Amino acid sequence: MLAIKILKRQEVEAITGLKRSTIYKKMKSREFPLAIKLTEHSVGWIKSEVLEWLNERILYSRKEK
Repeated sequence: MLAIKILKRQEVEAITGLKRSTIYKKMKSREFPLAIKLTEHSVGWIKSEVLEWLNERILYSRKEK
């Protein structure tokens, strides 16, 4: 079975350069991977989904216009 790595918000902020409010705003509009509920008071993001999103942003930013 493939191990799934879960990132906490601070890790997501560090990897993406986004702040908390932007992450949640983009999640609400489905422009960012959705968090998963870990406990009653804790959420996390699947690392592979966050990295895929980041790679898509890199590709999009480098497209010729």
